[in-house]
Amino acid sequence: MRTTYDSATVRLYHLGDDGAAMTIMYGPLSQALHVAEQQPAEVQDGLFLATDNDVVAYLDLIEG
Repeated sequence: MRTTYDSATVRLYHLGDDGAAMTIMYGPLSQALHVAEQQPAEVQDGLFLATDNDVVAYLDLIEG
């Protein structure tokens, strides 16, 4: 992600198998990461974080 500071506003969402995106929260990156880590593994697999200039899969971000 190009915007990586803790207080960057992000959208945390889950992209379902049907292609539908369900927003979980809008807020600071640090809070979104905390919420994401609380999700079950099967949900984490479909989580994405979006800023105003980038989108990254949650698992790619934490493994990166």
